[in-house]
Amino acid sequence: METASSQQQAIVDRLAPDHGAKSNMRKQLDDLLFGSIAGLVGKFVEYPFDTVKVRLQTQSLSKPKYSGPLDCIMQTVKQHGIKDLYRGMSSPLVGSMIENAALFVGYKQVQRMIRDVSATPEQRKQYAEQGIVDEDLQSLSLSQLILAGTISGAFTSIVLTPVELIKCKLQVQQHGGQGLVHFRGPLHIITHTFQQNGLAGFYRGHLATFIRECGGGAFWFGSYEYVCMLFMRHREKQIGNPVFKKDLSAQELMAAGAIGGMSYNFSFFPFDVVKSHMQTEEELTGVKRRFGQVVKSLWQGAGIRGFYQGCGITVARSAPTSAIIFMTYELLSRHFG
Repeated sequence: METASSQQQAIVDRLAPDHGAKSNMRKQLDDLLFGSIAGLVGKFVEYPFDTVKVRLQTQSLSKPKYSGPLDCIMQTVKQHGIKDLYRGMSSPLVGSMIENAALFVGYKQVQRMIRDVSATPEQRKQYAEQGIVDEDLQSLSLSQLILAGTISGAFTSIVLTPVELIKCKLQVQQHGGQGLVHFRGPLHIITHTFQQNGLAGFYRGHLATFIRECGGGAFWFGSYEYVCMLFMRHREKQIGNPVFKKDLSAQELMAAGAIGGMSYNFSFFPFDVVKSHMQTEEELTGVKRRFGQVVKSLWQGAGIRGFYQGCGITVARSAPTSAIIFMTYELLSRHFG
């Protein structure tokens, strides 16, 4: 009886009116800022590994230059110095801030829309009058959270495709043949791409990016939320009181984020390989192929193995990167949101 009473009191405390409740616009601005900072921090950790991944993905299948991730790192550092692993970082650094801002804003906003659609008129009135913050509302189901992640990924792909195109062209340009354009930096790529192909040129590889981000968003957020739920259930059994995500430790958030990152990168990795080929082959070979042609070429050249070049290092680097991104976002939201 005492335990039930304490549980009820905990819920009442959580749902106490918040007269300083923020507007939806303010919440979106918070998500935008916190997502941007999380993306910035994560990109510094991730970028060298991303450079290695792209170079492994786009090397010749018949005459590969690198035998694996470690060989790629060793050759790059020996020939060009460690700074070459950060080649073209300025664009993706900004892009990562935009990407994560878009992902978290979209993810949270879709959750609010789902909650608004599924709520009764009485519940909507209660939420408005009491000013309950998102974290204290009843959690959505895992399927609803996965749906929110999918929709968020779809919108993010629109922003991400041009950013990744610039990043990939800079990362592989030193491997191109004679006579191909040598880009001086992101601005040079932007002007060259627009002059040659117009606005559509920035969306080369968008279909592959769209599929990757839709499915990846579902796995990224879905896996993260599922692991967080497991942590919360475990702690509830231990203490006998309701546990919310805001009660999880930084280590638990990082563990959930790491699993989310690995799930995202492994699940739709073949589409990432196709995207990288489409966005770099003009510089490497002087040809431009469509989505289906690239898929056919990869299959004929190396079978299923061709779709997983660079997968190991990608999944490995995604663990610390996503761990840092989710922890940074959640802690910023917890303390400043």
